[in-house]
Amino acid sequence: MSEAATRSATTSPDLLASLEPLLREWLPRQRWFAGKGRPVTDFSLVAATELLPATAQSGLYHLLVRAHQPALQGPGDCYQLLIGAREALPPRLAPALIGHVDRGPLTGRTVYDALYDARAAEVLLEAMRTRARIGALRFDRGRDDKGGAGDDGEGDIPSGLAARMVTAEQSNSSIVYGDTFILKLLRRVAPGVNPDLELPLALAREGCPRVPAPVAWICADAAGTTDHVLDPDAETSAEDRYVLGVLQPFVRGAADGWELALRELAKGEDFSAEARALGRATAEVHMALARALPTVTMGHAQLGPLVDGMIERLDAAVQAVPALHPYAPGLRSAYEALADLAAEGQTWTAQRIHGDLHLGQCLRSPSGEWSLIDFEGEPSKPLAERRLPQPAVRDVAGMLRSFDYAAHSLHPRLPDWAAVCRAAYCAGYAETAGRDPRTDPVLLRAYETDKAVYEVVYEARHRPDWLPVPMSAIHRLAAPD
Repeated sequence: MSEAATRSATTSPDLLASLEPLLREWLPRQRWFAGKGRPVTDFSLVAATELLPATAQSGLYHLLVRAHQPALQGPGDCYQLLIGAREALPPRLAPALIGHVDRGPLTGRTVYDALYDARAAEVLLEAMRTRARIGALRFDRGRDDKGGAGDDGEGDIPSGLAARMVTAEQSNSSIVYGDTFILKLLRRVAPGVNPDLELPLALAREGCPRVPAPVAWICADAAGTTDHVLDPDAETSAEDRYVLGVLQPFVRGAADGWELALRELAKGEDFSAEARALGRATAEVHMALARALPTVTMGHAQLGPLVDGMIERLDAAVQAVPALHPYAPGLRSAYEALADLAAEGQTWTAQRIHGDLHLGQCLRSPSGEWSLIDFEGEPSKPLAERRLPQPAVRDVAGMLRSFDYAAHSLHPRLPDWAAVCRAAYCAGYAETAGRDPRTDPVLLRAYETDKAVYEVVYEARHRPDWLPVPMSAIHRLAAPD
């Protein structure tokens, strides 16, 4: 890695030009590409770094590439790509194929998604182990009392760990190293403080055991990209940095909360004890975040824009999904009731939260302990919005909706399963937090309604067969009582 660490970034536009025809076909097919259904008209290179030199056998490039889609507002999304180049692709890498290059510096090579390649994964781990700086890329690890890089030696990350890519569908990509660490690589990235690193670091400082503490992370200084022209020798702030990946301990033998719930459902087993324990774990995380980071009081002035946003999303959803139209008045009343309470002088506490909590964001260890993962928030929203303090009940509403989804996945359905789990989850939350989310029914109903409205639009567009799931919640939430 020492040789690679001395190489500077490769920013030749010829590199992107040689890849562009292939990326135009390959990128929109990826699960994590956000602009599906809209043509990509152009690409621009934000940064390119040679991680392994192009030899007769192979080469490895780290790219930040912006995809331009005129149908979308803004400059286009920036994606992180790890591109391997070989003369011929071995059969084991066939699923990673991007295409064959017929122009530019990689002419005659076959390029592929190198995250499928154990050698590329080893390069990333070694760079984190040695705190390498390669072009615009910064590999950091450890922490001091302020959550920055520490001086704890290199023994915390052993070398030689076998790497494997997680092939399950997800909005990012993950690599597991020897059942010891898991590296989450963000695919769609933007400069700024990313909660997927910020919040786990804050929770680690608080000693919260419910979130695996970051071991290392990968960033790109905006100073080394075309997005932000700065002195390349200057230190950059967190706002001027892309967070690209986070390495955390791998929870061995852990069960994904969604898969666990489905297995218990299929066996007809009660899940209320697990839901209750998950409620306690959620409350522990919320309380630790409230200690670690500032909280704010939300009154009439703050609730007004929040309620307005909910109503705007409802109006847009009714236009997109006509089936919502009969329920619109009842759904709107959920938001208006919240606005009325704020107008009467009621206030709420807002804090940093998970932001996208559901069963799939939770892991249960073999010992029965729950962990929360993936603090990225909703990737479709700007980083600044994802970092805003919000009522903790927003996370609770997301989990309640997740229980509904799990219950509807089984045929024939168990009608009381979701209700029992929802009640147990809230009771567990109350045991730790000292307050039950159900004691603020107006706020909870508003957030659950907002989530269900979002789900209706998503399912109508992407999974019409699932539309009855959120519509059943819409029927319940639109009722005046």
